[in-house]
Amino acid sequence: MSGRLEGKVAIVTGGVSGMGKATVELFLKEGAKVVAADLTDHLGEEMARSLGDDFAYIRTDVASEADVKNLVDQTVKKFGRLDCMFNNAGYVGVRGENFQIDMEEFDRTVGVLVKGVFLGYKYAVPVMMEQKSGSIISTASVAGLQAGFGPQAYSACKAAVVHVARTAALELGPHNIRSNAICPGGIATSIFGSAMGLGSQVADKFGEFIKPRLANLQPIAKPGLPQHIAETALYLASDASEFVSGQAIAVDGGLTSGPMRQMSSGLDMEAAVKEFMSSVQGE
Repeated sequence: MSGRLEGKVAIVTGGVSGMGKATVELFLKEGAKVVAADLTDHLGEEMARSLGDDFAYIRTDVASEADVKNLVDQTVKKFGRLDCMFNNAGYVGVRGENFQIDMEEFDRTVGVLVKGVFLGYKYAVPVMMEQKSGSIISTASVAGLQAGFGPQAYSACKAAVVHVARTAALELGPHNIRSNAICPGGIATSIFGSAMGLGSQVADKFGEFIKPRLANLQPIAKPGLPQHIAETALYLASDASEFVSGQAIAVDGGLTSGPMRQMSSGLDMEAAVKEFMSSVQGE
């Protein structure tokens, strides 16, 4: 089956790597015109050279209102409409226990993970209201559904994203605009390396390294992949989900369903990083 997004226009923030890039590529394959928003210019420009006229890259800090307004304005100017706003930009943000948190870093974390989502709604909604249709999707996390899956500030922000998806569904339903959240579990991306303080290029390699270890976290014994999130976003962006709104869909291999009968020893991230760095240094 193909062409599920034929004639539609989508924005994907955080769209040049990981789950965002996988979504951009799938949306294009399914007939959409897609704009990726990010701050990693060299990756965005590389995608623009290779993906053709139905794709555009726009440098965007999602915590900046001016940037998000420009993103939506330029998308509509180039492609004529906006059918899907995927608020996907990710950021581990400030770590540490509550009493250790640096408040400037906290503000930046909230700026990307919560304010960025609000701004996505603020500027996408008027366009969609005029069209009388649209789908807004936001990347939350299993950390926003249950405690213990991420840093405290990150988890609180992701819980906020889940609730925004639900409250917005009430406001936007009468305008035929749907609002949903995706809650990824253990997806093999660079975010695990970033969370451990690794630089961006090394963190990307760590995402590959961690794949077999992620297979032991959940009942479905395989690692989560960016494509799993992209397929869920495709469903929510397409007309197949026209009666689905206000939902937080966990894409986690059953991780949040409850404890397994035979619990694994879990994932020791510090040990994994040490093993990974030893393998990199040995190359």
